[in-house]
Amino acid sequence: MKMTAIAIDDEPVALTVIKNHAAMVPFMEVKGYFTNAFEAMDFLSKEKVDLIFLDIKMPDISGLDFLATMPEPPMTVFTTAYSEHAVKSFELDAIDYLLKPFSLARFMKACNKVHNLWLLKQKAPVTAPKDVPEYIFVKSGYEQFKIILEEILYLESAGNYVNFVLRDKKIISRLSMQEAMDLLPESLFTRVHRSYIVANNKIERADRTALYIQHQPIPIGAAFAEEVEELLLRR
Repeated sequence: MKMTAIAIDDEPVALTVIKNHAAMVPFMEVKGYFTNAFEAMDFLSKEKVDLIFLDIKMPDISGLDFLATMPEPPMTVFTTAYSEHAVKSFELDAIDYLLKPFSLARFMKACNKVHNLWLLKQKAPVTAPKDVPEYIFVKSGYEQFKIILEEILYLESAGNYVNFVLRDKKIISRLSMQEAMDLLPESLFTRVHRSYIVANNKIERADRTALYIQHQPIPIGAAFAEEVEELLLRR
């Protein structure tokens, strides 16, 4: 099974470069090359792909606006001759940013980065073993709150307190990070930073410095990098 992609660029020459480079990538199948962004949009309404190579400067709609219109966009690598758009592209969760003219080596580096994330998504989510609890009780103020483990996204240190960040709310408790970690099943949660613990099955993607849960970057601490790497390899 190969990762699928399309490329969008109003310049045919630029698409030819991507086509030639993509032919050298064994794990990727490019489903289409589009000089018209709206034709690409119509294609994506009918067929899903894993990745878009997307030019930024286009006549009818910019690549940034194109991506912003998509409620659940595929992974995206921007291709452009203009470096000033880099910050904005990463705000839109772009995986990489290729500055034209880019070499085959640089193109391969971007594809490998995307492929690693694609492989991570293909693997089945981590499920709780039968011998671990489905919930824990946490004290917040004068009350005890029942927290369903599956609803936890991540935990964040806040001084002498820990925020349990759930799908729809936060619960703060007077705990140290180690005390919070002791409450949680080791098979389902991992400490990735001195101030963060994540639910393993909520990780959507990762790069060298952060994990992402619902588009929220969770920094990876240097002291926890090896454990994070092992976690990602297990998934």
